[in-house]
Amino acid sequence: MSALEIIILAAGQGTRMKSSLPKVLHRIGEKPMLERVYDTAKRLDPKQIHIVYGHGGEQVKATLAHLDANWVEQDQQLGTGHAVDQALPAVDDGSTVLVLYGDVPLMQSSTLETLVAEAHDKGLALLTVALDDPAGYGRILRDDQGRIQCIVEEKDASPEQKRIAEGNTGVLAAHAARLKGWLSRLDNNNAQGEYYLTDIFAMAVDDGMEIHSAMPETVEEVMGVNDRVQLAYLERVYQRQQAETLMRAGVTLADPARFDLRGELNVGQDVYIDVGVVIEGRVSLGNGVKVGANCVIKQSRIGDGVEILPMSVIEQAQIEKNCVIGPFARLRPGTHLHEGAKAGNFVEIKKSEIGAGSKVNHLSYIGDTTMGMDVNIGAGTITCNYDGANKFRTEIGDKAFIGSDSQLVAPVVVKSGATIGAGSTITKDAPEEKLTLSRSKQVTIKNWKRPVKQTQK
Repeated sequence: MSALEIIILAAGQGTRMKSSLPKVLHRIGEKPMLERVYDTAKRLDPKQIHIVYGHGGEQVKATLAHLDANWVEQDQQLGTGHAVDQALPAVDDGSTVLVLYGDVPLMQSSTLETLVAEAHDKGLALLTVALDDPAGYGRILRDDQGRIQCIVEEKDASPEQKRIAEGNTGVLAAHAARLKGWLSRLDNNNAQGEYYLTDIFAMAVDDGMEIHSAMPETVEEVMGVNDRVQLAYLERVYQRQQAETLMRAGVTLADPARFDLRGELNVGQDVYIDVGVVIEGRVSLGNGVKVGANCVIKQSRIGDGVEILPMSVIEQAQIEKNCVIGPFARLRPGTHLHEGAKAGNFVEIKKSEIGAGSKVNHLSYIGDTTMGMDVNIGAGTITCNYDGANKFRTEIGDKAFIGSDSQLVAPVVVKSGATIGAGSTITKDAPEEKLTLSRSKQVTIKNWKRPVKQTQK
């Protein structure tokens, strides 16, 4: 079988998006649409992927510089036929060419594999779709035997032809040498004054070639994005697909319509995810993890049996098994909670190790800290890690007890078993098994009276 080369057309201006961002860089599931198309193409193991860019091209190339592709510039927007023709000089004559679109982000690789197989080594195959409302699509004209004869674009179609329900998706597979020959014969004698890629099908019929076809499993696969309404619609389609995949893998979603996966999620057994949860980047959830409502988890690993209570934000953190987080907790990059640790309501932790069984339950900030096992952090505790120019670390030993409303001014060490009295500001190391505190003397003023408002005369 001939080698496969893929051309992705990504030169459209996308004026209806009303955005300074090129259309193909708008995101589905937090990934640019063009990158989603590229990822699908890559799964077909092609010899080469060619990306035809135009409007905002330098921004597209800079954003997606990590893609292994041959970037081809289309200086003038003269139609889809012209766009494909720009890439063909870099395509081997013996290859099979698959043409895709950078603003059609939900295409499935299985559909494309079927289409390429239909093209065979020297044939031509077109992906068509049956539509309840084909407005805007080119119509597929077939003869009495059901063989494709040509495609008529919407603006060139007669009223009778517009009633045809089978539409052209624009996705096709063809033998490269034949495709080059057909494109060389294109003209722009049509309502748009463009070189239509679709005109090659009538040429193929004239050359005595049978045109094969295939259809996608769902209409949403071939839907393109022209405005933000369509972008939002396909985002929900994508999210529903991810939700169904997770549920089939054993995850319980309280409401699949109120869940967003904007990355990759690996899950264990018996995971429960409440409404409004957003997953970003690469996240893993161990067995029996429970995620409460309206949590955001990004680039983190969550161990078995962890409970994340509502309204918590976890980013670039590592959480070992049986920890409890939240509600309203924020775990920032570099946070590592060891087994059985707790980070409670309105607690912020950053770049810190929280030892097994340790508790930071209320209204506290722990930054740049190494904390041992079974430590108790009282409400309102702050590790003062920043002097306005540099960051310093705090060390807290096993089984230390930090009283409420304490400030630990780094660099400082609170040794194992130490107790810090409530309301203390600790600037020197606190010894093991001792009570350390710093407070001003409490006094009561005799004969003091609370001021009263003076009456106006």
